[in-house]
Amino acid sequence: MTDTVVVEEVDAVARPDLTQQIRDAILGAEFAPHQRLIEADLSERYDASRAAVRTALLNLTSEGLVERVPNRGARVRAISVDEAVEIVEVRIGLETLCARKAAENLSDDDARELRRLRDAITAAVASGNLVEYSRLNQELDRRIRELSRHTTATQLLERLRAQSARHQFRLAFHPGRAAQSAPEHIAIIDAILAKDPDAAEAATRAHLSGIVEVLHSLD
Repeated sequence: MTDTVVVEEVDAVARPDLTQQIRDAILGAEFAPHQRLIEADLSERYDASRAAVRTALLNLTSEGLVERVPNRGARVRAISVDEAVEIVEVRIGLETLCARKAAENLSDDDARELRRLRDAITAAVASGNLVEYSRLNQELDRRIRELSRHTTATQLLERLRAQSARHQFRLAFHPGRAAQSAPEHIAIIDAILAKDPDAAEAATRAHLSGIVEVLHSLD
């Protein structure tokens, strides 16, 4: 009995990727909102111990992606449109801060990478490749967080974005949304390239305010 507990504890520590794997499955809609997450099934699916699965589910519960239901275990937490709107409203303060910091910290190498992203976003929208456009948007958001070098804002944003990821994916395919949001993303990039913190903040605020409006229309 003792040996089993030790093995499970070691496995839980040895599988730091398990939380990410289950997180990716939830965000990728492999698990539906309110779907039960049964430890035995997840253990078999990911070839991990029950202890490792339990630890991963606890991590995702703290992130707001999973909820514990009395006498039912864990399930995928559904995020309402109203909650998604609140999340974006909180993100406005954090992402405008990151955009300002990114403009202040920009190096020549960073500028080259942003120009590459700018060109790729423009090409994806022009070709109608919404899946690629959505991926590039996520890459841009991540890059701005990295450029900000603001650890606290980055950690908070990563958690908030995970909770609202399903709605963000819906937004990418909302009719006419790409044509509207692409210029907004380009404006953010151009402001950062110009090393203009005020313009970067204003462009980011305008973009996120637009997301709030579209989310209301989805309700």
